[in-house]
Amino acid sequence: MYIFAGSLTIVWGIALWWLLPPDPVRARGFNERQRYISVARLRSNNSGVRNTHFKKEQVLELLMDEKFWLMFAIAFLSMIANGPISTFVPIIINSFGFSTLNSLLLVMPAGAYAGTLQLIVPWVCYKWTGLRSWMIFACQMGTTLAALLLWLLPRSQKGALLFACYILPSVGAGYAVLMGLGLANTAGYTKRTVASSGIYIGYCLGNFVGPLLFKTQDAPSYAPGFIATFATAVAAGLLALGYRFWCVAINKKRDKTGVLEGFEHAYEDDSTDKKNPQFRYIL
Repeated sequence: MYIFAGSLTIVWGIALWWLLPPDPVRARGFNERQRYISVARLRSNNSGVRNTHFKKEQVLELLMDEKFWLMFAIAFLSMIANGPISTFVPIIINSFGFSTLNSLLLVMPAGAYAGTLQLIVPWVCYKWTGLRSWMIFACQMGTTLAALLLWLLPRSQKGALLFACYILPSVGAGYAVLMGLGLANTAGYTKRTVASSGIYIGYCLGNFVGPLLFKTQDAPSYAPGFIATFATAVAAGLLALGYRFWCVAINKKRDKTGVLEGFEHAYEDDSTDKKNPQFRYIL
């Protein structure tokens, strides 16, 4: 399954090199007026549109940016839960006494829940402003509750344990929002590009560590693994709130200087979020 799905991902990734335009300037099917309007609209996010020069000073600024490391930590800690979600949920359900086939079938609601939530939560954040960090926290609490139930409930409580397995993937919707939040709050073409890669590295490290926490000798309860999942999910949720309050404090500080939020030079200057006093962080 992983070879098949991974192969599709690789082929699609290669296809996107030609199919997905990197910016409105190079998008096919637009006339000059439409390109101008597209670029003008993107100025409102104050993060720039395109710059072909690699700027090492923006990379150094990113490495010194506490907000980036908060994002990195949230991605890493939240994805530790992906170990039991992607690898061990069928095994865990099998430990409840179900057959191998029925265990695989009983995983299907978890996939339906996760996929639906990953569509609904980003849509809610798109529809109403100021909710992104709150929604990340809420999704982390869903995974926290699931880990707590799987850790503490007796094996005889099959219904409650199945419910916990089904809500365990709540973290996926939070990560979908996290990716957009991290990029929206990072300005400067080089800085934003490296930040995107950095957050993804945190995601990969979390996925690497997660399965290592669930060991054969801990079956069938896997208590140490779920204790770790519980603790990291709580930590990631609290860091999301910390990120929000940090951004609120910076926004208030910039408001007090008398420099209002503006977008006059967001495209031409390629300024970073730290150097542009008109930049305001979304929440």
